[in-house]
Amino acid sequence: MKNKIINLLEESVKKSAEKGIISESDLSRLEVAVPANPAHGDYAANAAMILASTAKQNPRKIAETLLANLTDEENILQKTEIAGPGFINFFIKDNIWKNELKIIEEKNEKFGKLYIGNGKKVQIEFVSANPTGPLHIGHARGAVVGDVIANMMKTAGYDVTKEYYINDAGNQMSNLGKSVLLRLRELAGEKIDFPQTCYQGEYIKDIAAQILKNEQNKYLARDNEDKKISYLTDIAGRIILEDIKGNLKDFGVIFDDYFSESKLYENDGVSKILEVLKKSGFVYSDGQTLWFKTTEFGDEKDRVVVRKNGEPTYFAADIAYHQNKFSRGFEYIVDVWGADHHGYIPRMYAGIMALGHSKDKLKIILVQLVNLLRAGEPVAMSTRSGEFVTLREVLDEVGKDAARYNFLMRRSDSHLDFDLEVAKRQSNENPVYYVQYAHARICSIIKMAAERNIKLPSYLDIDPALLKEPEELALIKMMSRYPEMIEGAVRSLEPHRITFYLNEMAGIFHSYYNKNKVISDDNNLTAARLFFVKTILVILRNALMILGVSAPEKM
Repeated sequence: MKNKIINLLEESVKKSAEKGIISESDLSRLEVAVPANPAHGDYAANAAMILASTAKQNPRKIAETLLANLTDEENILQKTEIAGPGFINFFIKDNIWKNELKIIEEKNEKFGKLYIGNGKKVQIEFVSANPTGPLHIGHARGAVVGDVIANMMKTAGYDVTKEYYINDAGNQMSNLGKSVLLRLRELAGEKIDFPQTCYQGEYIKDIAAQILKNEQNKYLARDNEDKKISYLTDIAGRIILEDIKGNLKDFGVIFDDYFSESKLYENDGVSKILEVLKKSGFVYSDGQTLWFKTTEFGDEKDRVVVRKNGEPTYFAADIAYHQNKFSRGFEYIVDVWGADHHGYIPRMYAGIMALGHSKDKLKIILVQLVNLLRAGEPVAMSTRSGEFVTLREVLDEVGKDAARYNFLMRRSDSHLDFDLEVAKRQSNENPVYYVQYAHARICSIIKMAAERNIKLPSYLDIDPALLKEPEELALIKMMSRYPEMIEGAVRSLEPHRITFYLNEMAGIFHSYYNKNKVISDDNNLTAARLFFVKTILVILRNALMILGVSAPEKM
């Protein structure tokens, strides 16, 4: 419907320009949106305002011209009006909205699928936590944000690959091996002064106990300590990574690829990338350290890529990693990072631009912190990990659906309060329950109809004019706009738009259900309403599938 309004406006501008009334102008800034107040129409457009500067006319005068040259060949408009400084409000005929129900029925599970991606190859990299400990709730929020962005983009016609970058090189991994070695010795009876720089979590003791059980006293001798640490690093890293994969799978997040940081250093890969940048003048030496000229791309200062000791920085590896992504044929890259990486964004853009890639080929999504609550009170640190509340603990307490849905209840760059008690509650206070219950309620209605031998009708079996309750028309408009909502969510990479949409839709449906009988003594009205709720079911299922949340038939 939105595209129809856009087409009407574009044709009107063209006709007006041909008549010499206005000059044809760029409509790339054209916005057609749903007004906050339904009294202002179904859609409002800013066309007159964006044409005003080139036409050198009053926006309201331009709006009058556009409406005078508007040709509504499909006869979809009930009326139009000019509001405020020159907004054009469009009112769509009720019967046109109701005709959209037929499209929903025909497309069913494909309703909302788009083709704006045109098969473009996209890589979405998210979570990418160091395999040095279990995932915490901060990782969990990033995991579901990345996963749902991938699902949205697939729905929109993109060829999406989900990737986890394994940070398995550097000091943090050696520190993991050292931590396990010290715990091994401690479990064997040695008195160990465990350094604060080592990993403190209980999981390190668990790994050490597992190794001690399998390999006895193999690593307790004091010889070849560096070799032992290297070996234990490998074992512990694999154990932790498998645990991460298992927890993510239970969370509904399955990656297409796991990319090891160590691969970047094979055949001097990182050094070769830096050499290319050195030859192009973007990397320079001060005699001891290698620097990247990130200031040439708007960063506040140049950044180190190789330290005085010859060790490359994380930034150097990230430049090589992003070049690797492009070399694999990805046309668009999405990185989902924690909010503490905000300052890292300018240098990452500098890295890809210095290698000849357009800045708009990389999108970085920041995910803010989660405040974990219980009945409104902050939750204390986990006694199990000694450091943080883990994803596993949250999953065990509230389940996958509640966890995923609640993590998406705010914009990813906004702080999120996650109340464990609310997430478990089977009431309207719990947003996922509220939406799933709408789905289960409709399934119950359809089951009741079947028990009474009432056939589930198709669009051709009903009289759409009987759907005249305010909530019916509001829901029909919402359902018709579902593809528009998905497109907006994809273009902005904002998965919270789907939860907002579902919460509003569930609210209108529950209100409608409480006021109106779907199955009544009026056979024609029963048929119309059964078909109506059947189409609501389609939207709920399709949206919940994108979120990775189940659509239960009974609750």
